[in-house]
Amino acid sequence: MPAESEWSLSAPEKITFEGPVSVLDVTVVNGTVNVVGTEGGPAHLELTALDGPPLKVVHEGGRLTVGYEDLSKKTLLGWLGRKSWKRSADVTLTVPATADVKVGVVGASAVVSGIAGDTKVAGVSGDTTLVGLTGDVRTETVSGRVEAQRLGGDVRCNGVSGDLTIVECSGGRIKADSVSGNVVIDVSPAAPGVDLAVTTVSGEVAVRLPSSADATVEAGTTVGPVSCSFPELWVQDQFGARNITGRLGSGRGSVKVTSVSGAVALLEGPDAGDSLDDWADDAPSDAPAQGKVL
Repeated sequence: MPAESEWSLSAPEKITFEGPVSVLDVTVVNGTVNVVGTEGGPAHLELTALDGPPLKVVHEGGRLTVGYEDLSKKTLLGWLGRKSWKRSADVTLTVPATADVKVGVVGASAVVSGIAGDTKVAGVSGDTTLVGLTGDVRTETVSGRVEAQRLGGDVRCNGVSGDLTIVECSGGRIKADSVSGNVVIDVSPAAPGVDLAVTTVSGEVAVRLPSSADATVEAGTTVGPVSCSFPELWVQDQFGARNITGRLGSGRGSVKVTSVSGAVALLEGPDAGDSLDDWADDAPSDAPAQGKVL
């Protein structure tokens, strides 16, 4: 097989890449991008629908690039004001799970699953779904939602107005910054520790921690309400600011939440050995209890 292979796809097509793929870099305007990690077999591309200019596919060495001749990630934001980018593509890519994945989308939805390498998604609009990623994850979005489940590495998410939801997170550090989007984070009982930082302007923040969480907590909002279901934490309401502070366990980890006008809630979840049904039966039926009030 030659060292470099290149295709120009103007209609639905399937391609099998016999050479190794260690990096995937895909950019799509409108439509869908689906990236799936696999443990064996060669990488595949399946283009099921295309409207507009052809997709350019280049496989050189271990790098697989899918995109357009006239659009790169460097010019992605500049396309917001153009009327001539009416195009769409539905593409599925199957690559080795160990590959690093970079996805850029404008108006397209992106789904990435089963990747153990690093994953980065940059989106102008369109929703992003991440499932079963064990490498580090970074997302940068303007208005699309980000929904993630079973992440195992460090997570960094930046957004403007799209909501962010992360559940069953068992990895390392989690850092999320949003302007008006809501943020929901559920830390898995299997997580080795808690290292969490969330900042919003007007978005609401809800964080669920295992009941045996070990972390120092500093959470607050300037004008929004606060709610805390950990009785060992202090809830303060002084001079207009509302804060939740204190220590869970020995305080080895860190939970920091800051919002200007959004609501902030710290919720208590089950531990690794607990049955979800048993935990639900033991939980109070009314709203989460407040911590110690100052």
